[in-house]
Amino acid sequence: MTISLVRSIAAATVLTAGILQATSIPAHAASAAEISSSARQALNQLYARTPAAKALGGKARGVLVFPSIVKGGFIFGGEFGQGALFRGGKTSAYYNTTGVSWGFQAGLQKYGYALFFMTDSALKYLDQTGGFEIGAGPSLVLVDEGFAKKMSTTTLRSDVYAFVFSQKGLMGGVGLQGTKITRINPK
Repeated sequence: MTISLVRSIAAATVLTAGILQATSIPAHAASAAEISSSARQALNQLYARTPAAKALGGKARGVLVFPSIVKGGFIFGGEFGQGALFRGGKTSAYYNTTGVSWGFQAGLQKYGYALFFMTDSALKYLDQTGGFEIGAGPSLVLVDEGFAKKMSTTTLRSDVYAFVFSQKGLMGGVGLQGTKITRINPK
């Protein structure tokens, strides 16, 4: 191995370790009130920008909102965020989302997302498992602006719809990723 390749590998390892550390442990443990307030504000902003999200919210059995998720990596990556589940307009539980990834990737990004649980069985799955993994469990549809414009009460057929919002930063690449949502008990 050449010295420049060894230095590049060492730099990538240090950067990845730093990013994983930053994304796996929150800067401070947010209180229940802080999580709920941030999630409600993010949901209201999503509703103001995306009428389809507001329409879904009116029909959903519950809405799980992660207002700020930080994702970063170089070869290896990670992400972390905290959110609140709203049922009937009130906060009913708190969750975190964590994820790891591996592959050809580099960057740092911040975003939020909201999961609209349309069926009692999808919410029951979330409750009984203490969370779930994206890609496992109830069927999930990621809604972009084009699909959101075509949504109507007759096209809603999935258990869970996801809206990604407030994306900042740049993260690119191809890799394998797993994301887990777990119930938490903030103070």
